[in-house]
Amino acid sequence: MEKISKPPVIKDSRYRYDCFENNEVLFGKKGRLPAMGWNSWNAFGSGNTQKLTETMAEKIVELGLDKLGYQYIVLDDGCYGAKRVDGHLTSDEVKFPDGFMHMSDFIHDRGLKFGMYNDIGSRLCSGLEVGTCGYEETDAQDYIKWKIDYIKVDNCYNVWDNATFSNPENARYTFAPDIKKIRISSSKSESSFNIELNAVSDGCITGRRAFTEDDHVTGLGTFDGTGPDATPIGEQGSTLVFKVNVPEAGEYQLTVYASPGRAEGCGEWLQVAVGEGEEAEYFYDDLLVYSDEPCKEGENTFKESSPVIIYLQAGENTLRLMNHRRQENTLLSYAKIQESLKEAAPDNDIVFSICEWGKTQPQNWGYKVGDSWRILNDITFQVGSDGDSGHASWEGAYTTSVTAQYNKAVIMDEFAGLSRGWNDPDMLMIGMNGLTEVMNRTHMTMWCMLNSPIMLGMDLRNVNAGDEVHRIISNTDIIALNQDSLGIQAKRIYTTKAVEPDKTYLRDNDRIDVLAKPLADGSLALSFINVSMGDRPDEVSVNLELIRTYLEEKMEKPEKFFNAKSYEIKNLWTKEVTKIDGAVIRDEGFKSVPLAACDNLTIKVTPDHMERSCV
Repeated sequence: MEKISKPPVIKDSRYRYDCFENNEVLFGKKGRLPAMGWNSWNAFGSGNTQKLTETMAEKIVELGLDKLGYQYIVLDDGCYGAKRVDGHLTSDEVKFPDGFMHMSDFIHDRGLKFGMYNDIGSRLCSGLEVGTCGYEETDAQDYIKWKIDYIKVDNCYNVWDNATFSNPENARYTFAPDIKKIRISSSKSESSFNIELNAVSDGCITGRRAFTEDDHVTGLGTFDGTGPDATPIGEQGSTLVFKVNVPEAGEYQLTVYASPGRAEGCGEWLQVAVGEGEEAEYFYDDLLVYSDEPCKEGENTFKESSPVIIYLQAGENTLRLMNHRRQENTLLSYAKIQESLKEAAPDNDIVFSICEWGKTQPQNWGYKVGDSWRILNDITFQVGSDGDSGHASWEGAYTTSVTAQYNKAVIMDEFAGLSRGWNDPDMLMIGMNGLTEVMNRTHMTMWCMLNSPIMLGMDLRNVNAGDEVHRIISNTDIIALNQDSLGIQAKRIYTTKAVEPDKTYLRDNDRIDVLAKPLADGSLALSFINVSMGDRPDEVSVNLELIRTYLEEKMEKPEKFFNAKSYEIKNLWTKEVTKIDGAVIRDEGFKSVPLAACDNLTIKVTPDHMERSCV
């Protein structure tokens, strides 16, 4: 593979940050509901084998899970040989002695679908030097040959970002240098036009990432979303904007007084554009070059850049200095794989699972190339092995818990949908050590209400028909929420924390949330969730007006729902069905009961006949 010294030139404006909000899908099939299946990672980590996978596929059928929608059997990291052979991926000869074609045939022969794994970086997360970077076309042809139906693509050893296991200095590509001031002068020798603008007093910072520090602006880039600290709501990347007035249209020289770095928040790559949105014209997109010697590492000395030629119109211009390459580079990497798959087989119908752990805020761009996108780092780092179920947690300080993932996903509903794809808070941990039956039940409820991919992660040899785990993962009423054809992620319409429920990022679990999910038949699913690890005596209720405020425009036949003569209420876990007069609901709302720690009350509300209007 030819060694590349820096990120590729962006020749197509559709991959620019400015186009993230245009709703244009570049690759992939939309209208697809969340994928359901089994993935090898939580159960076996890198220790998965051909024999184990064959057993899991047979258990899916034996348990009747295939009839409930669990289709995909996915080989995660650990299945490949340590080195490529003549540029091609191979199976690990010990773990998968019969190769991937055999694995594909075995799974397909049982009416299931076959999924595989790779990484946009130079290596896989396990460290094997077989990442798809630079081999996209070759790998795509092999994946098509192996008849894959699903591919999960990770983000370790990302060549152009300080992703997991990557060189931390790669942040040089994803942040702009610190900027103190700029100078704009006419490129015409006879003109005396020359202005100097201060970054702090004359510039305007957009977005939440950048800030002023003493006499300069720093942090011109995009938040790292790998961990749970930053909210997914709001503009994740920052731009330094100047309003520049010039007397006449023409070429001008832009000089930047900057201090480069190679760490999160301060880099070496600068983008310069004039104008905003899809009409913006880019004049520079590269490592910034200086007229003198570059600053020494850690020197924090501001130096004058070499002139950048820009074109300005007479009058006021919007000049933007930024670095949105963290998102653009990652989008380009995933798009290259999709492009190669389409070239290898134009009619392929492969589910494309983006697994970059929310690092580059894929809720902004993932819909363009993927069917789902991970929102955080792994839900557990204590994966199982043959004979060990691994460990799961309800609460955790980082991403490794049910609630860490849920707390972020629950306010991301507006990023998801049939026309876009799905937020992915990682694989289910049901069946792993550390979670009780109640926790498992609520975990399943959360993921189904959130329209997350339902990828089982347990060792299915430990599951028997009718046992506790099987009852949870085979609850057809709960699964139906996830697979409802309307394809709307539940919205949090109330929380006992008394904040804006659908937008406020909450990490304090001492609360009850109420999620509401419109369904295709005109009904509504309501889930009252005790997020905390303590019992809650609260008797929470939500009324019709609250539901109308948040969801009326998303509902099927809302007039029938809100004016129903009566409502059928079905508890989706106990299966109990009751009927309540519409007047009572309009007066008292839908009520929960006191909830035990980590428990939920999830109901389907179906309207009866509409009330007749008086004439």
